[in-house]
Amino acid sequence: MLRLRSLLFTIGYNLSSGLIGFIAVIIWPIFPYSWRWRIVTCWNRFVMVWLRVCCNVRFEIIGHKHADKFPCVVMAKHQSTWETMFLQYYFGPVSTILKKELFRIPFFGWGLASLRPIAIDRSNPIQALKEIKRKGIERLQQGNNFLIFPEGTRTPVGQVGNYARSGADIAITAGVPIIAVAHNAGECWPHKDFKKYPGTIRVVISEPFATEGKDRKQLTEEVKNWIENEIAKMPPARKDGVRIVATDANLEEQTD
Repeated sequence: MLRLRSLLFTIGYNLSSGLIGFIAVIIWPIFPYSWRWRIVTCWNRFVMVWLRVCCNVRFEIIGHKHADKFPCVVMAKHQSTWETMFLQYYFGPVSTILKKELFRIPFFGWGLASLRPIAIDRSNPIQALKEIKRKGIERLQQGNNFLIFPEGTRTPVGQVGNYARSGADIAITAGVPIIAVAHNAGECWPHKDFKKYPGTIRVVISEPFATEGKDRKQLTEEVKNWIENEIAKMPPARKDGVRIVATDANLEEQTD
């Protein structure tokens, strides 16, 4: 049954992504950006509903998005595809960092391009970092929030990646606060796993981190400690109580 429900979700997910990409292409030259991101991110909201209907995956939010602090830099844990869906609309309008190759995907990639993302070429890391900073500051000045996953890539549940300092650097340079996001989405929607596990994803949103008088190393460490401490306190997300934890040798499932 788990595989069947996951298959149903995947079919709806793929079909709807193509549809919203097609719509995004049509509205791009017609509607201003302020309308485009609202229309396109209706798909993100649909994915949340479809995930609940098909796979019984829900979410709860602790904290607020602090709309009075916008624009801001959002620094979030990266475990799954789920948070890329959720944060795109919850903190919208928001600009995210994407690989240039994604824009080549018919319709879906074109839909992404309409949302003012920051496209980078990962084959040239030094140039990519320069582009991230330049365009990140530019997007903040345009009124967008800037979303960055400081670990750079998805990190398995229970593991802690290396937190890059670029997000803190951009926030300090632009003079905007940082809002940190901790979650356990990887337990219900594991990376590179077809199955989606029933449960409730917990999302914890921090109070704004002030950037005045801090250096990027200090600020990054503060954000990292907050995120990892919040995740360590979270109960299992899955209904069956199974959670994945990291060991020195491998990843294993444990039941609380």
